[in-house]
Amino acid sequence: MSNIRFKALETVLTRSIPEVKTPSAKISDYFAANVFDKKKMREYLSKEAYLSIVNSIDNGEPIARDTAEQTASAMKGWAMSKGATHYTHWFQPLTGTTAEKHDAFFEPTADGAIEKFSGDALAQQEPDASSFPNGGIRNTFEARGYTAWDPSSPAFIMGRTLCIPTVFVSYTGEALDYKVPLLKALSALDKAAVDVCHYFDKSIEKVNASLGIEQEYFLVDLALYNARPDMYLTGRTLFGHLSAKNQQLEDHYFGSIPERVYAFMQDFETEALLLGIPLKTRHNEVAPSQFECAPIYEEINLAIDHNSLLMDLMDKVAKRHNFKVLLHEKPYAGVNGSGKHNNWSMITNTGKNLLSPGKTPKNNLMFLTFFVNTIKAVSEHADLLRASIASVNNDHRLGANEAPPAIISIFLGSQLNDVLDEIETSRISKKLKEEALLWQGIPKIPQILKDNTDRNRTSPFAFTGNKFELRAVGSSANSANPMTILNLIVADQLRKFKLEVDKLIKKGEKKDLALLTVIKRYIKESKSIRFEGNGYSEEWEKEAAARGLSNIKTTPKALDVLITEKTEKLFEETRVFSRREAHARHDILLEEFYKKLQIEARVMGELVDNVIIPAAINYQSALVENVKGLKDIGLKADTYTVQLDIINKLAEHINFIKTNVDQMVEARKKANIIEDTREKAIAYDETVKSFFQPIRYHVDKLEQLVDDRLWPLPKFRELLFIK
Repeated sequence: MSNIRFKALETVLTRSIPEVKTPSAKISDYFAANVFDKKKMREYLSKEAYLSIVNSIDNGEPIARDTAEQTASAMKGWAMSKGATHYTHWFQPLTGTTAEKHDAFFEPTADGAIEKFSGDALAQQEPDASSFPNGGIRNTFEARGYTAWDPSSPAFIMGRTLCIPTVFVSYTGEALDYKVPLLKALSALDKAAVDVCHYFDKSIEKVNASLGIEQEYFLVDLALYNARPDMYLTGRTLFGHLSAKNQQLEDHYFGSIPERVYAFMQDFETEALLLGIPLKTRHNEVAPSQFECAPIYEEINLAIDHNSLLMDLMDKVAKRHNFKVLLHEKPYAGVNGSGKHNNWSMITNTGKNLLSPGKTPKNNLMFLTFFVNTIKAVSEHADLLRASIASVNNDHRLGANEAPPAIISIFLGSQLNDVLDEIETSRISKKLKEEALLWQGIPKIPQILKDNTDRNRTSPFAFTGNKFELRAVGSSANSANPMTILNLIVADQLRKFKLEVDKLIKKGEKKDLALLTVIKRYIKESKSIRFEGNGYSEEWEKEAAARGLSNIKTTPKALDVLITEKTEKLFEETRVFSRREAHARHDILLEEFYKKLQIEARVMGELVDNVIIPAAINYQSALVENVKGLKDIGLKADTYTVQLDIINKLAEHINFIKTNVDQMVEARKKANIIEDTREKAIAYDETVKSFFQPIRYHVDKLEQLVDDRLWPLPKFRELLFIK
């Protein structure tokens, strides 16, 4: 076994860098070449069919059967011209990964064969619904589920397969994926935001949420990855002594990109650009072997599809470069973990960013309306937003001095914070004309520039100029989950805001004064969630508790909010989740939580029993033979006290590790017989996880003691540094 490590290291040292060729020197020449976008539609479809599809994309109108037939024929013709032989409905079930089932265009006929793709095949398919996580919505014997075409996300070609983005629902109509609730939340936001926009501009007909997702990830050489069963099976190192040099010099961040990594980046970026993913940025991140890529903002549904596609694409391309992409939120203890920063805003069909202030009082009042309502929404539903980013992987990362804490707070920057404070304490004058000053004490709302706010990396939800950045999302997560929650709580809040403003207007209040009256009250009511300081500090935990803010550090307890009366009412009013869907997702997330811990516990036990303890005993035996030899040749005992000390320490660590692993196995067995899903998840969280740290500590001590030539697993320092 010990030879595996050195063979892996030898392989790493002899790696060559593959040559990467781009289709053209100019990205604009090949961007979206493998996407059936509006440009391709215009070329392959009749004018009527094209306008029908665009109308469906823009307004959600249903697509007529003859249009679907024509679109399917056009897609097939385009895809076959690009070498495609198969098609698939590409969807996002609640596994956290994407799913696909490929069918050939080919169909046999009486006198040969034809290539066929019908409108029905485009519009709907029937994968097995019972084999995906469903939270009890479908029984094993009730297999039927449906995927249905989402025309707002364009089809694309991967390899030789036409991939059609779709939603996934059960036979009885419940959502079994991440896309359906997201689309419902976006529809709710669109309606609520347009209604509020009409206070300022009647020409606004649609509001889209926009999103830019910064994706952090680690790379490890494939040979080293394959030699680590814990990484292979869990996505992270369950053991590993911290390297003497890791990130303490902070010399990796924004440093020169290693040549092997640069070639990989060029390769996957080219593939991504061909698929219409508008990647713009790449750089080294804080931890060694950690990197980041980021796209330009897109409409949110498309941005999330692109991020899901990107994660899959990165993993496939990495193999060509003998790398493994690690998207686990905390693959290595002792260095920074990875997140997925979600930069969110709202854009009107007229091109106005509703979170970007203007130069006139009217435009700034519009900005304040959406700005303050977003703050109020997060304040009202902070626990629900916390639940949306909860996972066993993210529990390792949140609050670990490189990610926001589990306490949901909002950072605005000093200027905007001062503006809100001043509005809160100002006296609104009802005597002034609408065109004049709107309240006493503030001559005007300062023009707010894009970069007028500093950044606060400890804030889970920060305003960064013309958008809010949700920094707490984990790197492996599907952003649809937190973005569904964010959009639906803002939609609900805007709906309530309009009701309150309209009520004041009906009582005879001037529109702008009515707007300001409600805004002023919202500022006061949501003030407790605004925090400008260090989110990592102990003082903030105490202050947050005094403010009444939640600090929910573990996933099972964070998920409780999904099935509260308050949340069920919110879901019902926004029509995003039914009660059955909400309870199903609660069960699915809890089950995923304890199963991942179960796998980690089993892997830890197997590695200890079959790999680590045998290596320690082999070294112990070698030392015993060494001591015997020294004693036999007549040397005094004080000449081999070091060996005796190591032998004793090895015995102590071996005994501790073996005893605790056996106890962990028994604790896991007790947890397994608990029937209630929530109680089982909590049992795993509190009982099984309690063994992890002490076992890891003693294994780390063994790693320091055992002869380097006998240690069987690639070490932390070897995994983390890429030349």
